[in-house]
Amino acid sequence: MKPQTYKAAIFRGVGHVDVVDLPYPVCADDEAIVRNVLTGICGSDIYAFQKHGPESRIWIDEEFGHEAISEVVELGRDVTGLSVGDRVFVNQGKAMRDMRRMSATGGFSNYLRIPRCEAGYSLLKIDNDLPLRTAVLFEPFVIGTRGVKVLNPQPGDSAIVFGAGIIGLTSAIMLQWYGCEKVMVVDLADFRLENARRFGFATCNPSKESLEDRALAEFGSVRSHFGERCKARLYVDAVGVKSVLDQFSQLAPRNGSLSIVGVHKEPVTLDLVRVSFSNWHIHGCGDGQTEELLPEILEMMRSRRHDLSSLVTHEFRVERINEALKLAGDPHHAQKVCISF
Repeated sequence: MKPQTYKAAIFRGVGHVDVVDLPYPVCADDEAIVRNVLTGICGSDIYAFQKHGPESRIWIDEEFGHEAISEVVELGRDVTGLSVGDRVFVNQGKAMRDMRRMSATGGFSNYLRIPRCEAGYSLLKIDNDLPLRTAVLFEPFVIGTRGVKVLNPQPGDSAIVFGAGIIGLTSAIMLQWYGCEKVMVVDLADFRLENARRFGFATCNPSKESLEDRALAEFGSVRSHFGERCKARLYVDAVGVKSVLDQFSQLAPRNGSLSIVGVHKEPVTLDLVRVSFSNWHIHGCGDGQTEELLPEILEMMRSRRHDLSSLVTHEFRVERINEALKLAGDPHHAQKVCISF
């Protein structure tokens, strides 16, 4: 029996989310209705809750959330390639046919209406037998995969990832998946570094030890125009703060590559003489449509190589979303916080 209403989280501004009842949607012939089951809280959600700004792409007085794993509950008669009961990922702006909603599909609402629904474009099938806490990491793995693939990792490569948040750890896991021999994760939060160590990564907390000494001990050194450098070739900035660029400049060898996945909110400086003489390669956050990356991310998840579900440290009902957003922004006590329906 269909409900009359459903719960929806509405963003009201800094520090304020309301949970309201909205009318259950009507499904047209070319549409689908999905029930969100588990939705991850993204860094953009946290930023909007703490500071808000257009760069978060979350809008006042609207539904938000975009890391939802959902279940198809209704299909219009013209929709093919999907069945009621399928587990799916709501493909953000494409699902809503509105790129303004890229970060605000309504993942923190219990139900969603998918207009002009198209299997493999609007909704992406996710294996029903994957653990739900693994499946909910699909979208963060899309971001991590893009940021890693742009570096063209090769078997035997070594890498340093700045940031042990969920994007840093998905990046580190994909670097390992693509054949990197050794990966080190750098962060200031011991709670998250302990999670990284459980996945077999070397770690460093630069507030407690010298990052340069730790990197040279872990990866070895090589001479360059600017003195002794770390042999690790690949670097991922999953933080978005100036100190990461300074640390990259301190460590990277000739032909080192940096992927900037973390969003820098302030302008930064970079010594272009070092970039030029060292032939460093500096990339954006990568490319690749979500639906194109789906097969290889699912292959990694199906491998059960890691206990990915352990990265979800907390679940909250949507009625407690304000509390959940506060905790999600605490790197010393939370890894991935989700809203459960």
